[in-house]
Amino acid sequence: MPLFLSQRDTESKERMDSPDCDPQELRNTYRQFGRVNSWISQWKAIYKSKIRAHLQHNSQNSLLDIGFGGGDIPIALARWAAKDGFNLSITAIDPDPRAINFVAELDYPPNIAFLQCDVSELNPSEEKFDFVISNHLVHHLEKKELLNILEQSRELSTNTVIFNDLRRSDWAYMLFNIFSRPIFRSSFITEDGLTSIKRSYTKTELQTVVPQDWTVQNLFPFRLMLTYDHE
Repeated sequence: MPLFLSQRDTESKERMDSPDCDPQELRNTYRQFGRVNSWISQWKAIYKSKIRAHLQHNSQNSLLDIGFGGGDIPIALARWAAKDGFNLSITAIDPDPRAINFVAELDYPPNIAFLQCDVSELNPSEEKFDFVISNHLVHHLEKKELLNILEQSRELSTNTVIFNDLRRSDWAYMLFNIFSRPIFRSSFITEDGLTSIKRSYTKTELQTVVPQDWTVQNLFPFRLMLTYDHE
């Protein structure tokens, strides 16, 4: 249990979320997300343990990524699945037009569709996905918003929902503060990353917020994975 960060910070805002933030620093932030996520977000391990085992050969598999940010996670998932011989169609959504503008300049596989929209605009009666995922979204949301998006994700999915996020920790805050500064320059990575750690949940806190049929797990390092599996 954190001591210095014993209380979750629900007031601080990330600089990149400001509409008038520096556009070049924002672009650098989107670009550097790939390195941050490859080091700490554990998506390769999550793909192997929670996604790959349920993918079907000689069949169309589908995945929805909510809040794609810099687009690095759907791109990585598409490439891992292709390498393993699976056909995985990915729809990645983000309501921020700046994210859409950034990914428009990337080289990414043709089985990914990046769309500017909110998850509430998708109709579960018309469109379903085998998997629904999100990265670093949970800590941004108020309780009502979180419960709404969990319900929407459950209705949109047919197999598994995976929300991967930070776990609040004094050690996480201290280590990120020390090691990110010399690596991630001219971006919002360090400042917003520290804010995100302060806003994130502990496992016990998140368990008290989400419905009982959702599972909360600790992941290394300083991560939480919130999942729903359809029976």
